[in-house]
Amino acid sequence: MPDEATNPTAPDASTPSVDPSTEAPIEALQVEKSAKAEATSVAEAAPAAKTKAAAKGKATDGAAAPAEKPKKEKPPALEDKPFGEFITQEFMPKLKTTMGTIGFNDLELTFEKQPLPIRGMEAAGDCWQVAGTFQGGRHSFLIGFLKEDIQGQKVFSCSDYGSKPSLLESFMIDERKVTLDLLLMYTVQRLNGQKWLVGN
Repeated sequence: MPDEATNPTAPDASTPSVDPSTEAPIEALQVEKSAKAEATSVAEAAPAAKTKAAAKGKATDGAAAPAEKPKKEKPPALEDKPFGEFITQEFMPKLKTTMGTIGFNDLELTFEKQPLPIRGMEAAGDCWQVAGTFQGGRHSFLIGFLKEDIQGQKVFSCSDYGSKPSLLESFMIDERKVTLDLLLMYTVQRLNGQKWLVGN
């Protein structure tokens, strides 16, 4: 018998044929769509996250920032007072107190603007002077301020037993910045230099 012709195997009608050349574009398209979807999701989520973070930051700042305490201003120095107030309210009372602590409780002080009681100083005109007497008027002295300023030029003079002073000395010329304490110290030292405070 002649051999039966062998038919080639027919393709399975249930399995669709796929062109291999179309598989890569399809897969690339699916990847591209997926990437776009993820990017869109991230882009939409970013503003919301920023808004949330900003709101959280504001809330945190409002809770964490303590109210600043007002700074205390330093009171002005005594020496910054007007000239007349400094002399009458600070220097003269403190000088009387200082003299009292070393045994001279009868110190009398005046503060007047008048000519210096020194011969030949008439041309200098009037200036403010702190004049003092103690020990029953036995000792007298004055501190003259040639300007209405404790930092300005000052002079000193003294006398005994009611006589008129004959000498006028520069006072505190080495001090660049005069303070209440320095003015008191120099005054007491100058009086002690006359031997007026010895033995008391």
